[in-house]
Formats: sequence, C-alpha cells, structure tokens
Amino acid sequence: MKDAKVIELEEVAIRFSGDSGDGMQLTGTLFSDASALFGNDISTFPDYPSEIRAPQGTVGGVSGFQVQFGKKHVSTPGDYAHVLIAMNPAAIKANAKFMNPGGTIIFDADSFTQKNLDKAQFKSEDVFAELNLVDYVKIPVPITSMTRESLKDYGLDNKSVLRSKNMFALGLVCWMFGRPLDYIEGYISKKFAKKPLVVETNLKVLHDGYNYGMNMQHETPRYIVHPAAIERGIYRNINGNNATAWGFLAAAEKSGLPLFLGSYPITPATDILSALSERKDLGVKSFQAEDEIAGICTAIGAAFAGNLAITTTSGPGFALKSEALGLSVMAELPLVVVNVQRGGPSTGLPTKTEQSDLLQTLYGRNGESPVVVIAASTPSDCFYYAFLASKIALERMVPVVLLTDGFLGNGSEPWRVPSMDELPVITPRLAKDKDSFKPYKRDEETLAREWAFPGMDGFQHRIGGLEKNIDGAVSHDPENHQINTGYREQKVERVVDMLPKLEVCGEESGDLLVVSWGGTYGHTLSAVREMKQEGKSVSLAHFNFIKPLPKNTAEIFSRFKKIVVCELNMGQFAGYLRDKIPGFTYHQVNKMKGLPFTVLELKQNFNKLLED
Repeated sequence: MKDAKVIELEEVAIRFSGDSGDGMQLTGTLFSDASALFGNDISTFPDYPSEIRAPQGTVGGVSGFQVQFGKKHVSTPGDYAHVLIAMNPAAIKANAKFMNPGGTIIFDADSFTQKNLDKAQFKSEDVFAELNLVDYVKIPVPITSMTRESLKDYGLDNKSVLRSKNMFALGLVCWMFGRPLDYIEGYISKKFAKKPLVVETNLKVLHDGYNYGMNMQHETPRYIVHPAAIERGIYRNINGNNATAWGFLAAAEKSGLPLFLGSYPITPATDILSALSERKDLGVKSFQAEDEIAGICTAIGAAFAGNLAITTTSGPGFALKSEALGLSVMAELPLVVVNVQRGGPSTGLPTKTEQSDLLQTLYGRNGESPVVVIAASTPSDCFYYAFLASKIALERMVPVVLLTDGFLGNGSEPWRVPSMDELPVITPRLAKDKDSFKPYKRDEETLAREWAFPGMDGFQHRIGGLEKNIDGAVSHDPENHQINTGYREQKVERVVDMLPKLEVCGEESGDLLVVSWGGTYGHTLSAVREMKQEGKSVSLAHFNFIKPLPKNTAEIFSRFKKIVVCELNMGQFAGYLRDKIPGFTYHQVNKMKGLPFTVLELKQNFNKLLED
C-alpha cells in the first residue's frame, strides 16, 4: 500500500453539500465543532433553501454548509471551497461556481444514476466536463453502498439506512483532516441517548467512513491544518443567534432586572426565541405571541412593568412592528428590537442574507420617530452588541434596534466566554425621589426621563401614544410638541457619548477608505489586509453604530482621497452618509444575491477605483 499524500495548509475551506434530507447542516456543524475543539479558528456559512422540502435530487433542493478553518485568524468562511463533499449530481452542479481552481471533489459515486442526472438537468453523463471541472481532483466514493454494507446486520429499512450516509462522509473527512472523533461520538451518544440503536448505527457508519479513508490512503490525500495560537480562556463555538440570546442574559444579570422576550417565530431569527425560552432557570420569561404585533406589544408592556424587554424578528416582521415601535418612542420606554435581516422584499429569500432593512430601521415609522440603531459584525460579537443595546436602552430610556443578518445569525466561530466581571455595569434610570418626580422631567445631560413602573408607590403617571407634557398629561399644545420632538431626537443623538470613536484598520490616511457596516466586516477586513500586503494604500472604517454615527466620522473621511461604501443592498448606508456627512463623494460596491461578498470581488472593485 502506498503512503497517503499529506498536504499542509495554513487554512482550508470545505463545503458539505447534498439534498435537503442528507443532513449536510448537521455534518458541517459537527465537523466545525470538532475543528474548533482541535484548536483551529473557524468561520462557517450554512446555505440552505427556504422550501421545507424541495424535490429530491434537484438543484433547487440542494443544502450546503461551508466552513473555513486554519492556524491563523479566520474572518470569513472562504470565497471558494478547497474541498467539496457532494452527495448527488445536483450538489456538484449547484456548487461548481463555489470551487477553488484545482480543488478536490469527493462525491457519492452511487448517486450518479440516470434518474439523478435527469433531475439535476444534466445533458450528458460526463458531469465534470459539462461543468468545466476537468482540472480538479475527483474522488468517487460509494457512500450509499458502503453505508448499506455497514448496516446490513441491523435489520433497518432502506430509509433508515440512508439517513446515516452523512456519517460515513463525516468520518471520511475527519480522517482526511486529522479531526479526532471524540466530540462527534459524544454528541451522537447524548443526542440520541433514548434511542440506543440510532447511536450504535451512526457510530458504526462514522467509524467505517474514517476507516475507509485509512484503507484508501493511496487515493485520498490527507491535509494537516495545525491549531491556531489563541488567547487562553474557556471557549465555545457559537452562532450569532445564540450569542445574541446570551448577551441579553448577561445584560439582565448586570442590570438586576428580569428578562422578558415577546416574539413570533420567523426565519432566521427564531433561534433567539428558542435559546431564551430554554432559560427559565435564569428567570427568563419568554412569550411566543400569536403574531409580530402582539410580540412587540407584550414587550412594551413588560418594559412598562420594569423588565429588560426584548422582541426579535426579521424584515417582514419588523415592518409589522413599526407602529408599536413608534409607541415605545413616544412613551420613552426602554426596549430592544433585534432584526436578523434576510433577503426581501415581502417574503423574499427567507434563508438568505441581506442588509436591506437599514432605511426601514432608520425611517420606517410615522412621525419623527428616532431610535438608536447599532449593528453587529461577527457571530460572536452579537453577544457584546446585544449587551450594549440593553445598556443603552436601560440607561437612556430609548428604544434600540440591533441589526444582525442571516449570515451572522446562522454562522459560527469560536468565542472566548467572558467572566461577568469583564462586562460593564448597567444602571437602569429608575425613579427614586417621589417628591420631585415628573414623568417627563429629563436629565440635563442625557435628556432621558426617569423610569417608574407599577408597584412603585408614589410614582403613578399616565403613559401611552398621545403626546404628553412634563407632568404626563395629554397635551395638544403646539409648542410642547415642538419641544418634545426635539428632545426625542437629541436624546438619541446624545447616546454618542456612550460610544467609542470610529477606528481605522490600516493607515490613518491614504488613497482609498473602504467603508462597511454590520455583517460584511470579515470580508472587507480580509480584502483590505490582502491589498495592504500587496502594497496598496487601502484602509477600512467599519461601522457598528449607525444612529448616532461616531463623533469622528467626518474627520476620518477627510483624510482619504476616495471613499467606497460596501453593503448587501442597493446603497442604503451610502445614501444615509450622503445625508448625514455631506461633502464627500461616496463610491459604492453593492450585492443583491442573497450571498455575502467574496474577498475576490471586493478586491477587484477596489483595484478598479485605485486605477481610475
């Protein structure tokens, strides 16, 4: 037997792909978790269709999961995959455009039947020639028949046997990349603890896939990706939605307030509701409402009653919540709304990422209705921005909208779990002196009113959507409305005192400043770093604070010859900057494909601007 070919890599991207029923999301997640525990830095990108079950074997029904891991800091899931694991012909067709030139394709040879070729609409039997994948390493593996052989003595029906195909592929890939099976074995044993046969069969197939790689060393290359050098601490692999939920848990503990979540399930935000509903042990009250409007209205009621009040949604649900969000602006109650953005308009692309809710968030309510708007950058820092959103809401008595997106919410990365001592104090602005209390009396510096809620004797007051005077009485006085409108706007603008200044990655001045916001951070950062290594004068200013903008925004913009704004919409942030920071020319790079940027396409656009 020949020795296996061993290839050492700094980082590698793997894409697991197959039919929606092939378990590719679970396979990718388990491999990612095993890599994180091995010590690699990782970044993941689940990519799946919105249909519950598209026709089996069709391109429209292909589900994918990409993970990039390495021995250095990994900030994106990778533009293109070095290795593709394809469970059928449709998976190869759907993912051919996501392959690195000369990459490796491992495919289930048993799935290449005429029926499956027809379903994937191939015109010939030579799939790879048709897709121009000739110069790739192609490794046919009889995954289906090997799985059947592995489980032939267990008396299972064919459907049950085929459910384990993904474990065979996972075992093979774990051998190729030197991933230990301990974590995966533990997960399966715990997940199916009440079904011993399921545990036994899945572990059997997992090990047979691993052993298949060992026995076929002469055909299957091995890859070595050494662990990354990371800060000491307790780590876990976390996705953006879970990080968001945990950030609210930490904020509730720091503020000493009960946490209430009133929400309605919607892709891709539902996991936040699911995660918090499991934490009754920490005093969380979660309410799955009958619709989006009820979700935010119950949260406003909880804020009135003295809770850290949260509601979560995505674009279509955020539109439905707009009137009630205006109520929280008028009532000046602390509320956090999370919008995990997805492709739109209408139902749009429920499982695909986008950044097209920015203008809706800033302006999508009747009247002058200002709210604080912040945006998370990575899956793990969703924790910190959920915490900060809570701190701002509770200390400044203002609604805060936290923008994430499908890429952040579903994507994952290693996260060092902080101690509570590392997090800043949260001091809710509770009313204390009943003798001087007036419902709309404001702090001179922050313009925040005091928070009084039922049960606080002596602090009774009127509240609601009608304009009030300082005593809380309904007022139609024109001068009072003019003054209060200014107060509500200025109260949001003065939140800037709580925010850090905008920082520049790279030189403080130069030829081109790349501007991005929210979940595009990893890709814009990678593109700028690569161009700097090539000797180009390019820097990055990434925004997490949208309203208010950081104090030094205009100062930083003035130091660069050109500015380019990159976002996954048609130019919403660029238009906002033209309004708020005029006097600069804002070039744009926009994408509307339901996919994140690639580093390659960003660099191509930046180079063109430098050349022009």
